[in-house]
Amino acid sequence: MRNTQQADDLTLPPPGHLSDGFVRVRGARENNLRNVDVDVPRDSIVAFTGVSGSGKSSLAFGTIYAEAQRRYFESVAPYARRLIQQGHNPKVEMISGLPPAVALQQRRGAPSSRSTVGTVTTLSNSLRMLFSRAGTYPSGAAQLDSDAFSPNTAAGACQECHGLGVAHTVSEKSLVPDTGLTIREGAIAAWPGAWQGKNLRDILSHLGYDVDLPWRKLPKKDRDWILFTEDQPVVEVTPERDRVAKPYKGRFWSARSYVLHTLADSQSAAMRERVLAFMESGPCPRCGGTGLRPEALEVSFAGRTIAELNGTPMAELAEIIRPTAGLKDAGTASRRQSSGEENEVAVAITADLLQRITVLLDLGLGYLSLGRPTPTLSPGEMQRLRIATQLRSGLFGVIYVLDEPSAGLHPADAEPLLAVLDQLKESGNSVFVVEHNMDVVRRADWLVDVGPRAGEGGGEVLYSGPVAGLADVAESVTRPFLFDGGSGGAGSTGAGVASKGARQPDGWLELSGISQHNLKNLDASFPVGVLTAVTGVSGSGKSTLVSRVLASVVGSGVGTLPAASAQPGGAFPDGAQEDGTDSSAPLTVGTVSGTDRFDRLVKVDQKPIGRTPRSNLATYTGLFDAVRKEFAATDQARALGFGAGRFSFNVAGGRCETCQGEGFVAVELLFLPGSYGPCPECNGSRYNPETLEVTYRGKNVAEVLRLTVDAAADFLADIPAAARSLKSLRDVGLGYLRLGQPATELSGGEAQRIKLATELQRARRGHTLYLLDEPTTGLHPADVQLLMAQLHGLVDSGNTVVVVEHDMDVVAGADWVIDLGPSGGDAGGQIVAAGTAAAVARSTHGRTAPYLAAALRQESVS
Repeated sequence: MRNTQQADDLTLPPPGHLSDGFVRVRGARENNLRNVDVDVPRDSIVAFTGVSGSGKSSLAFGTIYAEAQRRYFESVAPYARRLIQQGHNPKVEMISGLPPAVALQQRRGAPSSRSTVGTVTTLSNSLRMLFSRAGTYPSGAAQLDSDAFSPNTAAGACQECHGLGVAHTVSEKSLVPDTGLTIREGAIAAWPGAWQGKNLRDILSHLGYDVDLPWRKLPKKDRDWILFTEDQPVVEVTPERDRVAKPYKGRFWSARSYVLHTLADSQSAAMRERVLAFMESGPCPRCGGTGLRPEALEVSFAGRTIAELNGTPMAELAEIIRPTAGLKDAGTASRRQSSGEENEVAVAITADLLQRITVLLDLGLGYLSLGRPTPTLSPGEMQRLRIATQLRSGLFGVIYVLDEPSAGLHPADAEPLLAVLDQLKESGNSVFVVEHNMDVVRRADWLVDVGPRAGEGGGEVLYSGPVAGLADVAESVTRPFLFDGGSGGAGSTGAGVASKGARQPDGWLELSGISQHNLKNLDASFPVGVLTAVTGVSGSGKSTLVSRVLASVVGSGVGTLPAASAQPGGAFPDGAQEDGTDSSAPLTVGTVSGTDRFDRLVKVDQKPIGRTPRSNLATYTGLFDAVRKEFAATDQARALGFGAGRFSFNVAGGRCETCQGEGFVAVELLFLPGSYGPCPECNGSRYNPETLEVTYRGKNVAEVLRLTVDAAADFLADIPAAARSLKSLRDVGLGYLRLGQPATELSGGEAQRIKLATELQRARRGHTLYLLDEPTTGLHPADVQLLMAQLHGLVDSGNTVVVVEHDMDVVAGADWVIDLGPSGGDAGGQIVAAGTAAAVARSTHGRTAPYLAAALRQESVS
């Protein structure tokens, strides 16, 4: 039986007919899809909807896009094909009318500071060419190739920092933290201890330095030589206070030389970790943090170096190059043949740059600079950059498959995005979007609703037709949010998630003088014992305030749980964070009060719960420990001498050694791309036959791992530890996931909810601060209701919850709202309104108020 319901007025041409304007899918069985047939129009905006795990992504990405990609690769020569990273062959009988497809998925920035906004959009290439061919050079300087203006090439990278712009150095302050001590008392803390340190001290004494004078009283030239000299004099040393000892030849190392040598050559991780504490990271002194060589920095355009233009917001960059670009329209370019900033090349390059930057400005990204590292961007910002690049490509007749293009966007940012999707359609393309934002869905030409539930309860196409037709499909979970309960405003999922009533704060967490990124001397107050929503357009400083500042300030006092399963203690790791913050940027906070109201800090983010298939929700939540103990307690296991470790697929003993417990093996094919297949020894079970012979209530351990959370809740109901974990997972809407589902197959939203569920299964003792960054990203409105019910439950138990959020229905249900803005980048970083949702909705500042007001009006009506 085919699972599809077409609009009543749709007449289906024979399958395979290519001129009727439809992509026709027959017999799709990818993941949980149940032999699905569906027809989707080309040259339209088509929204794929359904609860998380219903199968909509399996249809849009796993089937339609994957098949288009497979057909393209078939046209490539076999030898070249094996060099390309390829996807899988989808499980589908036939797809007809399928054009080439481009996928724009929600992916984080590459984990490299060398990847920037400029490199992702290729705007950096044009800017480098502009400086090479039309820059103003110093008198007598030779023209440089464009590579000389890139920190990522050998020709352009600073020789000191290798193009990174950051130098790791030592200073007198880092090497000698207490200047009141003498050398004998250990003033040079960076030196080694025990005999090595005594040796260096004895050498200094024989060289004539006073090791018993407080460090600060030593002459500066002596201090500098001891700490920084490259000399390594060898002297004959008789150990002090041990005159009977035999003299020996001792070599001197300066403190800096010792630290750098240890970092470069020591095989001891502990020693490297120790000396790393004496290093300071900061802008490279040779290139000033630009990553470029001096000769590149001597070239200018419009009076600025390429480093200065890379650091300029794109909105300002557009104004800088506009005068030169305007010469093209003025018709003077043909007469500007001389070298300089107004020659024909300069006019052509700046005109192209301006046109491409304008697309990014239209998408609300004008606050970003070309030099902004991509790891500090949110997924929404990254996807808009990719959309802008595709819009500029001028492709025709392509299917663009987008994964929640509105995710991570403030309602004000979502509106220009919708205009861009319209532009892609008007350019002769098809736009297929997997989407939860009901406002985006309403703007679509066609709707494909998948469900009715998730996992094994989904996989059917409930409806495919014009949006209005879904109103007649009673079994659709999407229908009530689209027509009955939605606020109708941009940024609305349509989920009513109001609390039972506005709670009153138990106190306040107050911070003053906050400075980091675009937060400049900001004062912020967070109420204790309530749910607070932090809002604002992209780039306004929300993640910096919550995920970095608040987490660091409170975490340093009470201990930090970066993910729900981590142990307390410590601050967050340095470097670019996946939540869009960059913790290497300097953070200063003036005064802090109210941290004594918290016993713990829990940061629940969307980072993966593991980066290999060996990690899954059963191992992450700890419920698999309880399951393995139950298997070890069976009569069969005891008779065979099997302990709990025998039932782990991560250690030798019970696992299949052919696949090392992974369940699959890589198959290398000559002149064809390698592929993965189930392990021929264990058929994907991960365990050896002896282990699989042991059963618990009729199922072996591999069969238990294949159970969904919903099914396992019944099967493992009398194992308290497992039952507690499974209940928490179901409470946050993850009942459709399999216990052994690899972490690599989970979305960011699913990973975040697994972390939250892991925290919920703990005993609720109150006085915990929970920080969540856009927790509703990737969630269907029905899943949002489940999630918010849990967050409100945490508050009711005496905890404090702070969420960064764009969903106006969620914000409307918060007890307190802090709105940042008024815009992004340098035009943001201010608290433009704070108070109850109703008070912020009445604010005349910022861009959140009108959208929040619309959500509140709908809430009062419903």
